[in-house]
Amino acid sequence: MNFFDKLNTKISENQSLLFVALDPNPEMIPDRYQSSDLMTGLENWLQFMIAETADFVCAYKPTLGFYEALGVVGLELLIKTLASIPANIPIILDAKHGDLNTSSIFAQTVFTDWQVDAITLSPYTGQDHVAPFLVYPDQAVFILCCTSNPGAAILQQYPNSNSPLYLQVVQESKTWGTPEQLGLEVGTTNTEILKSIRSIAPERIIMARSIWAEDGNLKQILAAGLNANGDGLLIPVPQDMLASQNLSEEIQSLRTEINQFRNEFIHDASSCDVWFSDINIKDKHPHQDLILQLFDIGCIMFGEFVQASGTTFPYYIDLRKIISNPQVFNQVITAYEEILKGLTFDRLAGIPYGSLPTATGLSLKLHCPMIFPRKEVKAHGTRKVIEGNFHPGETVAVVDDILISGKSVMEGAEKLKSAGLKINDIVVFIDHEKGVKDRLKANGYCGHSVLTISEIVDTLHQTGRINDQQLLAFQEI
Repeated sequence: MNFFDKLNTKISENQSLLFVALDPNPEMIPDRYQSSDLMTGLENWLQFMIAETADFVCAYKPTLGFYEALGVVGLELLIKTLASIPANIPIILDAKHGDLNTSSIFAQTVFTDWQVDAITLSPYTGQDHVAPFLVYPDQAVFILCCTSNPGAAILQQYPNSNSPLYLQVVQESKTWGTPEQLGLEVGTTNTEILKSIRSIAPERIIMARSIWAEDGNLKQILAAGLNANGDGLLIPVPQDMLASQNLSEEIQSLRTEINQFRNEFIHDASSCDVWFSDINIKDKHPHQDLILQLFDIGCIMFGEFVQASGTTFPYYIDLRKIISNPQVFNQVITAYEEILKGLTFDRLAGIPYGSLPTATGLSLKLHCPMIFPRKEVKAHGTRKVIEGNFHPGETVAVVDDILISGKSVMEGAEKLKSAGLKINDIVVFIDHEKGVKDRLKANGYCGHSVLTISEIVDTLHQTGRINDQQLLAFQEI
């Protein structure tokens, strides 16, 4: 089970967004654990915290620095502590690792040897530093994007509060990994900061830090940081609570308070304002809201991406993520439906593997039977080239997700034609342009698309999702 699934399972089982910092801080150790042997006292305290909270939290977060500060015995204590945590509870190692040269070996140590589920990283050395941690598919990283200490503001708020560095970190880091692989660490009591991060990263897990202000603004923090489903925000148990002899009772009370607010907060995701742009555009694209949602959930990313052909593009499209976002998936299906309703056909065919969920959804919505050509023919059983029932002579509308060269969709169409089926129309969600529809036409097919890549890029630029430099990089390819 990967980190994302493991975390969500524990959130559901324990009905909790709370995590505990397992920090052997000699300055915070309760009097009852103080003795002549400091390490024994710290170990007993950590074991107490785990035993008292395991049924009421979704994760544990040991801070590596506290263990390192104790020397070799501190690292030995870390190994003991990690082994004491129940295997079904995720461990987020708070390392703030930021050294590029040691990233590969450190990733192997924490993920393979120590078996932690996630780690916090400093973003300053960029994607090259983060990449070695992302090659472990079942683990995750949390990128530090904001801290609460006053001295950090001069850097984090640079160059101004309207376009601060911490938001640039959020925007850039979203291109480094999927929402299942990469979350954000945010230390702040300022709800506006948390709200601004959530608005541009609605799909990311945010691990909140340093939120316990004296004025008790927990509800405001939750309102700013929760996603539309009432989750996506990890809340730290207050440090002073961890010293309490009544830790179990107190953490249950805090969990109840948070869940009561979550129940009030949860509402229809379609009404959630974080999905929509508040910028007034004169010639708004009819699918603008859908484009923005696809960008915000990581289906459209900007950076340097190597394509299957070996060519490097300044963007990457990954529509496979939409199946995990029912609200967005439904809008995508509806957009296809608008085109298909104007066409004549007897059956739908999806091209493996990316468009099969889409074709299935359209089959249900249009009450139209579906078939699909196999990508590879089985060497056993029926050895069918085409799955599903059909009759030669029927007309089939082919559905695919992205039109880049047209090669794969035309190969699929030819398989269908070899069985005596007629293919007139090919419908895709995104056309990368470059004359591919003309290529389809030359081979006897009429191409249709919901969106073109130019429409997507123009909309994202107009709404401020991408900057002038990213637009120029696209225009130059």
